[in-house]
Formats: sequence, structure tokens, C-alpha cells
Amino acid sequence: MALGIITAWLVACGGLRANDPPAESLLTVGRLFGTKEFDTEPLPARRWSKRSSTYFTLEKSTAGTGTELVRNDPATGRKEIVVPAAAFVPTGAKEPLAVEAYEFSADESRVLVYTNSQRVWRRNTRGDYWLLDVGARKLSKLGGDAAPSSLMFATLSPDGTRVAFVRESNLYVQDLDSLKISPLTTDGSKTLINGTSDWVNEEELDLRNCFRWSPDGRHLLFWQFDTTGVAEFHLVDNVVSKSPRVTSFAYPKVGERNSAARLGVIPVGGGTVLC
Repeated sequence: MALGIITAWLVACGGLRANDPPAESLLTVGRLFGTKEFDTEPLPARRWSKRSSTYFTLEKSTAGTGTELVRNDPATGRKEIVVPAAAFVPTGAKEPLAVEAYEFSADESRVLVYTNSQRVWRRNTRGDYWLLDVGARKLSKLGGDAAPSSLMFATLSPDGTRVAFVRESNLYVQDLDSLKISPLTTDGSKTLINGTSDWVNEEELDLRNCFRWSPDGRHLLFWQFDTTGVAEFHLVDNVVSKSPRVTSFAYPKVGERNSAARLGVIPVGGGTVLC
């Protein structure tokens, strides 16, 4: 309707004549901003190798559905498929994983894969993580019996033997050979948050992934936020469904109490938190 009104207005003003080409062939505001007709195709995200002067890209499979990890040599332009799309197909599945992000271990023998993500406040920071053994083409889901899309910020240890992640406000470490999971914190709750942040610290300080590996991989440093006593803000969302939905979260106003924050250091095998 809007395009028709614009066309009629142009005809009335003398901008178009009756024998001019149809509006669909003209460069209009609607075509420029209302469609993706003139959008450029983005370049694949690049991740530099830590072992050579090459870099990796995630590209559409040339053999079918899914994506493949490709090694690129910027000096020669040569491409090498390191992980074909078929290697991203879990046992019993028909389609490969929809890879949203990935991380290589330091020796590039393993790839940590992020998929099936869900939004947490402002970004998709919760999802599923899989480990791919590049040489053996073995794909293993991480997190044990965790619910789908419930892991956050899974990160490989410096030596590539473990992965740390957050689930339901607690911090965990999983051994990648045995797949044994060790909880490092157990006190996480709606008001006590380990390894990630509360709403206001994510909003104002851009804090999301709130833990770090030590260089030797033997300890983890993490943030803990306590929102006890912080006033709640109630947000009415009229968009997500036919009926309004109310979301409540701790959000202090000026002069009110903020969440308490502290840093802790804990061994990867568990034990006492050093603050």
C-alpha cells in the first residue's frame, strides 16, 4: 500500500509519467531499506591459527547441507577442509549441527562447538556445546544430562584437557577424556550468581562471561554476584505472545542498593574458594 501511495504521489507531481517503467524496476526507498535486495554478502568470520600463519573460516558445505571448517593460507590463497560437514553430524542424527561458534584447542586437535543457542537478556549466551576430535572425527556432547540449551560460556583450558562452563548460576569443569563433570560451586540460586552476571552488571558493565582460566590451567577465577535485597523491576512484554508477559529482575534505581560482588579463585578439582 505504501509503495502504491508513493507511486501515485510521484505521478501527480510529475515525477512519473504514465508510460514510465513500472515502480518495481525503480530504485525506491522500499527497495533500499525494506528488503534485503541490496545487502552485501558478509565475509566468513575468521579465526587465526595459533600454530601457523593460516586462519580458519566456517563456510557452507560444498557437498550438501551444513558447514565445514576450512583452513586458509593468506599467502597462497590455498584452502583446505579441516572438518567436513559430515563430521558435525551427531550419532543417530540426520543433519549436521548448526555451528554458531567454535574454538580450537591450542594444538588444534580438538574443536569446541557451540550450537542451539538461546537468548539471555540481550544476547544468545546459553546453548549446547559439543567436542569434536579432529583426527578421530569423534563428536561428544558436553554437560552430561544437562537440559538442552542450558550451558553458558564453555571455555577450553590452556592445555585443552578440560572445559569450564556455567549452568544455572554454578560453575563446572568437565574432563574431556573421561567426560567427568566436577561442580566447583553449589550455592548458585536466583539471587546468588557464579561465573556470569546479574541483569544490571550485564547492562551497565557488559559483564557476561565472568570466569577465567589461570595460565597453567589449575585454577579458575570467577565473579560472584549477590542480588539479595536489590529492588525488583517488573517489565511488561506485549510482543512475545497474544497475552502480556511480566518479567521481573533485580534492577536498582539511583540511590538504591546494588548487588554485592566479589572475586574468587578455586582449584579445578574443587575445594575452598579463595577470595
